[in-house]
Amino acid sequence: MDNNISVAITLVFLFFVVVVFLIFFLFMFFRFFEYFFGLAFGKPVFVHFYPFPKKISIDSIQFLNNKFPFYVGLTDKEKAYFEHRVACFMNKYEFVGRENFIITEEVKVHVAATLVMLSFGMREYLCEVFDKIIIYPSVYFSRITQQYHKGEFNPNTKAVVFSWEDFQKGFDISSDNLNLGIHEFAHVLHYQGLESNNVSCVLFSRMYTLINEEMNDAAFRKELVQSNYFRLYAFTNQFEFLAVVLEHYFETPLEFKIRFPDLYDKVSQMLNMSH
Repeated sequence: MDNNISVAITLVFLFFVVVVFLIFFLFMFFRFFEYFFGLAFGKPVFVHFYPFPKKISIDSIQFLNNKFPFYVGLTDKEKAYFEHRVACFMNKYEFVGRENFIITEEVKVHVAATLVMLSFGMREYLCEVFDKIIIYPSVYFSRITQQYHKGEFNPNTKAVVFSWEDFQKGFDISSDNLNLGIHEFAHVLHYQGLESNNVSCVLFSRMYTLINEEMNDAAFRKELVQSNYFRLYAFTNQFEFLAVVLEHYFETPLEFKIRFPDLYDKVSQMLNMSH
C-alpha cells in the first residue's frame, strides 16, 4: 500500500516536472521564433489577445466617441481592444490630483486613451517605467528643476505629470502639432524602449536607431529644419525630436507623409501601425 502511494506521488511529481518543462520549452521556442519573425517582418507575431476583455463604462465609451477621433476610426473589434487597454491602464496606474484638482473618470479615460493610442500597435502596452499620473489644474512649479512646467516624465520618481489645462489644449486644437499628452507619453515609450527587452520594445528600439542615424546626417537634418514643419524645439536632443515627431504623426499624418514619406514610414514601423 505504501509502495503504491510512493509510486503515485513519484508519477505525479514527474508529470508536473514534464508539464513545467514543456511550458518552459514552448515559451522559449516562441520567444526565439518571434525574435526572428520580428527581424524579418518588423512586427510581433500577434498584438491583441484578450481571453477575458475588460469593459469601460457607457459614459467612457461616449466620451471616446465624442472626443477621441483615433478611437472613432477603429473597427468594432479594435474598439473592444482599445477599451480593454484603457480599463487595464486605469487599473494599473495611480492618479494623483494636486492643488485641489479632482480626478474624475473622464480625466482617467482621456489620459489612458492617449497612451493606448500611441502603443496600440504594440503587444506590451503597459509601461513599467512609471507608476503614477500626477495632474495639476494648470502650469505648476517644479521643486526639482525650480522652473514652471506644463508637463514632464520623471523616470526617477516614476511619474508622468500634466497641467490639465495644457493637456486639454493639445486635443482641443488637433492640427497644430502641439499635444502635451502625446509629447510626454512619447518620452515614456522612448525610455521604455531603451529599458525593456520585450518584442515590442526591441522593434521600437531597432527602428528608432535607424531614425536617429538619419537625424545625425547633416543634410537630412538641414532639410528638416528648413522645412519649418517641425518646430525648432524638436532639435534640442534626440528625446525631444522623437516626442515632436510623434505629435506630428498623430496630428497631421497626411502632411507628414507627403513631406517626409521615408521618415513617416519608419515611424509607422516603429509603432507598428498605419495612421
